[in-house]
Amino acid sequence: MHTSLRCKVSAGIAVLGAAIIAATPLLSPQPDTRAVRLTSGDTADSPLGDGTALIMGGSGLETPGQTYANAVDAEYLAPRDFTGTTQVLSTPEALYPFLGPFTETFDQSEAQGQQILDTAILNQIAAGHVDAANPVVVSGWSQSAVISSLVQPELASQGVPSDDVHFVLVGDESAPNGGILERFDLPVGTQPSIPSLGLTFSGPEASDLYPTDVYTHEYDGFADFPQYPANLLSDINALLGIVFEHVSYPGLTAEQVTDAIALPTSTADTLTNYYEIPVTTLPLLEPLQLIPFIGNPLADLLNPDLSVLVNLGYGNVDDNYLGGWSPGDADVPTTLGFLPDSSVLEQVPQALANGLQQGITDAIKDLIDPNNYVYSLPSWADELVTALENVVPGTQLSVLSIVPTTFQDLFDTFPPHTGFPPLDVATALFVTLPEIDYNVFTTELAAGNLVDAIGIPIAADIGILPLALVGAAL
Repeated sequence: MHTSLRCKVSAGIAVLGAAIIAATPLLSPQPDTRAVRLTSGDTADSPLGDGTALIMGGSGLETPGQTYANAVDAEYLAPRDFTGTTQVLSTPEALYPFLGPFTETFDQSEAQGQQILDTAILNQIAAGHVDAANPVVVSGWSQSAVISSLVQPELASQGVPSDDVHFVLVGDESAPNGGILERFDLPVGTQPSIPSLGLTFSGPEASDLYPTDVYTHEYDGFADFPQYPANLLSDINALLGIVFEHVSYPGLTAEQVTDAIALPTSTADTLTNYYEIPVTTLPLLEPLQLIPFIGNPLADLLNPDLSVLVNLGYGNVDDNYLGGWSPGDADVPTTLGFLPDSSVLEQVPQALANGLQQGITDAIKDLIDPNNYVYSLPSWADELVTALENVVPGTQLSVLSIVPTTFQDLFDTFPPHTGFPPLDVATALFVTLPEIDYNVFTTELAAGNLVDAIGIPIAADIGILPLALVGAAL
């Protein structure tokens, strides 16, 4: 480790910004483009070949360094038989208000990033040597994963064959089942926007246009958001998951990525594969593991029962490797709901009883294990340190890149975008959110769903409030 502690702390803030930044993106509705088809049998399982990989950073990371590009190659591309060269691609990666007052909004940043990526892909194809065996590979993390999702319909409308481009995405907020951009697409398919913040819940990515691999860290609060956010415990766990899981993608090992669990999809011949990378401890309990000698026993004592309660927010009570995953197909758009099915709720008492026994057993094992008394960082902390080491060198940040508020910002939308975070967050909470709640209420009521008409707006408000408060504070 060659960076000073001060550098690491600064890097941590930058990477955390990249996480908290990508929070609730926005995007314009995409055309329904289905014309592009495979010309030579390329699928999401096809080798990545010997071409060029375009590497983008997440929010706040405008231009990743070569160290980051090398880490992406080693962890996510090489295991899929990529033998080509990496090329760093600069994109704005801004997100007001998380990167400071009077900074560029996510809407503006995404629109620019989408055009930059589209141009870069077309240039690679025009230069030649691109085919099904050696496609243009695109790697996106967080905000740039959303950019990658948005550019796919654009490429399809431009006639780019589906076997000319292959996407590898991590921490994707537009994932159909779990991505926060789809969870809050309410009423379903309306893609509500928050004008004062420049954010739009743009809905799910397409899964049938280009070969794509999507990797999600379990409990990543941006890419694996609870389906039932009325469960505040699950929301808090997801918020901590942004810090401990969403930020750590560059710090995972190739083995963790290779061993990721393939999630079910609605069709066997899908062009998009979805993978879940499991965690062993809830993000809610991970800070306990930093306490010498008693931290691990305490975490293991509480983890089974807390997992039952947290996983209720995902519609199940399992504490296995897929506990933090909403049951259902990964490629099926799944917005948030009010309460899990009653059959799931009925399992809670027995699951808690089993969890108590398991927790006691695990804690005792820790206490009698001599290794417990030799202090070492927990695995999640090692992942974060490695992520910082891979992200920091040579990276150009977009933090505090001031963009003055314009006349159009103030008068072309309501509520206006002022560039002053406390005011813009307040108008989002007290003007825009009630409007969205009303639209959900009337839509569900018209469909005869009285419980959801009342419950879904409540769940949405509970789920979005912690993120909004973080944005106002930053």
